[in-house]
Parts: sequence; structure tokens; C-alpha cells
Amino acid sequence: MKIGCHGLVWAGTYDARGIRHAVERSSRAGFDLVEFPLMDLETFDVRAARAALDEHGLVATGSLGLTAGTDISSEDPEVVRAGETLLLRAVDLLAELGSRHLCGVIYSAMQKYAGPTTARGVENSRTVVRRVAEHAAAAGVQVSVEVTNRYESNVLNTARQARDFVAGLEPRVGVHLDTYHMNIEEAGMSAPVLETADQLSYVHVGESHRGYLGSGTVDFADFFAALRQIDYDGPVVFESFSSAVVSAELSNALGIWRNLWESGNDLGAHAHRFIRDHLTVEASLPGP
Repeated sequence: MKIGCHGLVWAGTYDARGIRHAVERSSRAGFDLVEFPLMDLETFDVRAARAALDEHGLVATGSLGLTAGTDISSEDPEVVRAGETLLLRAVDLLAELGSRHLCGVIYSAMQKYAGPTTARGVENSRTVVRRVAEHAAAAGVQVSVEVTNRYESNVLNTARQARDFVAGLEPRVGVHLDTYHMNIEEAGMSAPVLETADQLSYVHVGESHRGYLGSGTVDFADFFAALRQIDYDGPVVFESFSSAVVSAELSNALGIWRNLWESGNDLGAHAHRFIRDHLTVEASLPGP
């Protein structure tokens, strides 16, 4: 199991300088992994990233959220093609980087929709995700679809929906759970993990208000106990956002109207200790 940190805890811009800073800070906080936000594939410096990862002995994953212009759950063929092209490019970048995971809102736009999705839109999304995952598998990259809340997608809001979405696409496509979103949409922290036991391939750990872990309403003890129960051994990545770091555009998209932290240094170090402590406690307990 690799314990990681989302890069936007450390830096908001992913040129060579931002990449090096995020890797260095992740390493200093004790993490094994850094999740790169693939916001701009054209400007992401793969060479700088590989050099920084090698220097600090870390591995990387990559995540992104599609936009209205690249929404593969759209019924517009041109928009769907644009989204597939983007996702294939993201896979190729991660393969070049030596990364083994692509995750995030890669099945729809990351936005609040004005209405529910359609059967045709979901089928468009599954078709593209299947093709992207086949391409990714050939490059050694695992594709995982992130379950988000109703204000960030209208396709996958619960673990059960994600389980049905990836059915028949496994093992190339896995489920990506996030405790921040689970706290909004699910009845508890354990059932979603157990429901996706055979499909869970990526985990985000975030507090109910995206601040310091343990200071909100997420039942992390229940969540980590469920991970132990299914013998989960994939990435566990801390995620939090503040407009002190991320761009105004992304802050608006994520609804960051108030900041619960200004510097990621203490926040990240605290998250590392928090996650490690929970895993240590679970490892000390008798088997399920």
C-alpha cells in the first residue's frame, strides 16, 4: 500500500518548478506517492517530474476532471471524441512518467449539471472508458473512476452506481472512492468499501469540510476498518483544497468559498501521521 498526497496541497501550477516543489514537499512529509493533477497536459513537464521522483524516491499517479468541452457522457459526438483524445493523451503521459494509475472524474464533466444523465450518455461514457482502459492496460496503467457528489457529476454519486458502471470492464477499470464525497452521498463509511471490494483500486482520504483530517464528521475508524476487512492494498491519497494554493478557476469549480488552511506544510504532515496511525492501529488488530 502506498500512502500519498494530492499535489494541489502543495502547488497550484504544474510547470517544472511546481512539480519539483510538490514532490519535495510530499517526500519531506513522509509520503510514498504524489498525485499529479493533470490540468494542462501541454505544459506538464514529464522530464522534470521523473527527475524529481527519482531524486526523492517517490512514485506518482495522475488525476483529472473532464470539462464541458471534453465530457464523454455527452450526446454530442464531437465532445465525446475530444474527451477520448484527452484521456488517451493522459494515459500516454503517465506511461512516459512510469505511473501506474489514472483516476478522477474521467467519465463526465466535473461540474454541477442542470439535470440527470441519460442512458445514452452513460453508455457513451462506458464505451470511451473501456477503450481508454484497454489502451492504458497495454501501457501498464490502471484506470479508476472516482465516485463524486451530486454537485460535481450526475453519473457516479455512489459506490453502487460505480460498481454497476465498471461491471464487465474489470480489471482494467476500477472504482475510486473518496471519503469527502462518501460523507455527502453514502449512508456510512464501510458499506461502500465492502460493496466494491473486488473493484476498489484507488482511495482518496478527505475530511467532510476538506480541512484537517479528524476535525470534521467523517468516520475514519469505520472507513479504515473496512479497508482492512477487504485486504485493500492500493493507493491511499490525502486530498484537500484551498484557494491559497489552487487557481481561482478551480476554486470556483470546487466551491472553495472559505479556506480551512493557508499553508499545506503542516496540513500535509498532519495528514500523513493521521493516515499512518489509522493503518498501524488496523494492522495491530486480529483478522476480520
